[in-house]
Amino acid sequence: MAAQTGSRQVVSVDGRRVTLTNLDKILYPETGTTKADVLRYYAEIADVMIPYTAQRPATRKRWVHGVGTPAEPGEVFYQKNLDPASTPEWVARRSIEHSSRNNDYPLVNDRATLTWLAQIAALEIHVPQWQFERTGGARNPDRLVLDLDPGEGLSLPDCAHVALLARDILTGMGLNPLPVTSGSKGIHLYSALDGSLTSDQVSDVAHELARALESDHPDLIVSDMKKTLRVGKVLIDWSQNNRAKTTIAPYSLRGRFAPTVAAPRTWEELESPSLAQLDFEEVLDRVARSGDLLAPLAPARTAGLEPTPEHMARFESTAAAQDRLAKYRSMRDGTKTPEPVPDEAATLTSGNSFVIQEHHARRLHYDFRLEHEGVLVSWAVPKGPPLDGAENHLAVQTEDHPLEYGTFEGRIPKGEYGAGEVSIWDSGSFELEKWREGKEVIATLTGRPDGGLGGVPRKYALIHTRRPGAENNWLIHLMDGTARKTGSQHPSPPKSPDAVTAQEPRRKSTKRSSITAPTTPLNRTVIEPMLAAAGGAKDLDGEHDWAFEMKWDGYRAVVYIEDGDVRLFSRNGNDLTDTFPELAQPLRDAVGAQSAVLDGEVVALDKKGRPSFHLLQSRAGLSEDESAARSASIELMLFDLLELEGHDITGDDYDVRRAALTQVVTPTGPVRVPPEFDGDFEAARESSSQLGLEGVVAKERDSPYLPGKRSRSWIKVKHEMMQEVVIVGWRPGAGSATNAVGSLVLGIPDEQGIRYAGRVGTGFTDKDRRSWVKKFTQMAVESPPVHDAPSDEISHAKWIRPELVGEVTFLQWTSSGALRHSSWRGWRPDKTARDVRIE
Repeated sequence: MAAQTGSRQVVSVDGRRVTLTNLDKILYPETGTTKADVLRYYAEIADVMIPYTAQRPATRKRWVHGVGTPAEPGEVFYQKNLDPASTPEWVARRSIEHSSRNNDYPLVNDRATLTWLAQIAALEIHVPQWQFERTGGARNPDRLVLDLDPGEGLSLPDCAHVALLARDILTGMGLNPLPVTSGSKGIHLYSALDGSLTSDQVSDVAHELARALESDHPDLIVSDMKKTLRVGKVLIDWSQNNRAKTTIAPYSLRGRFAPTVAAPRTWEELESPSLAQLDFEEVLDRVARSGDLLAPLAPARTAGLEPTPEHMARFESTAAAQDRLAKYRSMRDGTKTPEPVPDEAATLTSGNSFVIQEHHARRLHYDFRLEHEGVLVSWAVPKGPPLDGAENHLAVQTEDHPLEYGTFEGRIPKGEYGAGEVSIWDSGSFELEKWREGKEVIATLTGRPDGGLGGVPRKYALIHTRRPGAENNWLIHLMDGTARKTGSQHPSPPKSPDAVTAQEPRRKSTKRSSITAPTTPLNRTVIEPMLAAAGGAKDLDGEHDWAFEMKWDGYRAVVYIEDGDVRLFSRNGNDLTDTFPELAQPLRDAVGAQSAVLDGEVVALDKKGRPSFHLLQSRAGLSEDESAARSASIELMLFDLLELEGHDITGDDYDVRRAALTQVVTPTGPVRVPPEFDGDFEAARESSSQLGLEGVVAKERDSPYLPGKRSRSWIKVKHEMMQEVVIVGWRPGAGSATNAVGSLVLGIPDEQGIRYAGRVGTGFTDKDRRSWVKKFTQMAVESPPVHDAPSDEISHAKWIRPELVGEVTFLQWTSSGALRHSSWRGWRPDKTARDVRIE
């Protein structure tokens, strides 16, 4: 519907009012295309175009007076920041911080916004390869793009030829490249990504791919953007994967002298010698005929942006869901029991009251109730809330109770539900730390001075056990320092809460025994750490509830504390105590137990506080970089508790061990207990990437700890492809580097021994290359340690005993099983050759 006044019209576009002016203005003089034609195109193409622009900051190129002619080109205005005075308030927008200021960008999320942009002659719409998340941050890229641009003397068919060459590599990487003729001179190749890589990582991959194609076809392809190098060649512009760069959006018009469009094409079309750019009328006809040829890009584009139907089903608005007291009311008759039985559904509140009631029903138990969303969420605790942190008590969740129950005391008549005497054991308020619905609640309770909690704040954790057939069973345990075990005397566990009513809890001793280096071997068998299996999002099945932890880029360490001695052992049983002596005293200060075994990771932090494997190598004496060694800040990340005061708890669930770990360890100095990530896998992976960490480890909440076993109840998901390798030989460098290591020859154990896995020649320092020669010379052997050494390696490699383990990053596996585009990360002294396997 439109209201017209002269040359001005106000139209309604999907419920939004847009003012249109000068509809007969010619924007493309060479073809006579008017603003009305542009508005019609964008209105008709919106349904297929918007999925590729939604939630992405849009940079606009405007030709207010038209694109002009070759003799008199029109003036173009390049716009990033929105003008708040002229932008309709309903246009979605997001802010991006630049070096000098913040810019507000429109999000082309709907037909009305696209119409408004056409009205202001924003003919070209450029967007990045990433989308905003709902909280306003930038997600990882969901697509990779290569821009093929013909240099002087070449044309579109030459770009098509390069596109076909690139397709072979991209499909070999497991991607599905889709071609788009850019509407200008060249071709764009899009491939969907799963969002696991950062923009920098995608740029690196795209750059390596471009360089590989350039190396294979140096007379046709160039990857360097210098104009002097591009004559007679096709440029593969990989840089548009950079977070700060944009690409013309698929289906956008171009500001050329003809109204051409960035148009999706088929691979068959690219093989045709008559391939040409398409104008907007041709594109509209093709979409009407064949639909969206770019549709396979859609899954990565939309994954994770909105709640799933399964997630939304949890919030289904039914009468039962709205009335949290329906079950409570169905179990009681207000005319037969003195308990409060309100007729109305509970209303939402933000209170923080608690009550613990002593309930002499058929069996004595204690009702633990916390105010939450207008009701008292309730658990029956047979043994009462624990007053000793060494104990975990069963807590069975029952129906929600009305807030009025918080003051109830009296006798429930025989024959009624819960018959027996009810009295208040303690009540007061709580400070909430965490409430994960159906999973975990952590709160600090402050009761009455004469109450059962002893008149002091006590922090409790309620953890759902998630055992099949026991869906209502939780564990409750005391987390605060009053329960910490210090010295040789420990508080005796009470028989019931009555035994400690109004008793002042024991205070933690501040006296610490001095730590000296152990002079005798550890008098026990060293526990081998549990290992995670490599995987991805597809491995996190819905049958299990998963906890997510950050993956640290360091050395695995099992920590033993026994009667004042502190020892650290690597994954393969090597003693790391003297390697990292600065951890001993902080560990004793942090761990409130006389005897404990913990699992963790030693990391070295760079100046930005991010783990650096290179610095860790320097600190451990495996590199000649002394300055790096001095600057390394060593920290220990503890993430599991295996034994406590001589008791093996590896058979307990992850949640129980995790709760015990947070109760026993008080982070001190370099000793940390990184928090479990409170969110889903995608959010955990994104957070890990933003923090510059190695990846994410997902752990089944109901899984035990399996020493020395690699189990799929722990899944590690890395941001980069990494592989541990056995060093089986080396090749000297060229030219002036003939007396240094040029590359390392790699192997991986298999059924026949060790197989050849390629070479790595980047990622070393010059000091590394020179210092390794002496070590390798001492380890020299005559015969290749690999059973399938290529003839080229036999001729040039110098072989060594297959004892050293290192780690590399790489782009992909070749068909022969070698690592392609590998880069050195460092030595793994914590691993032996027999530990190496395909990740």
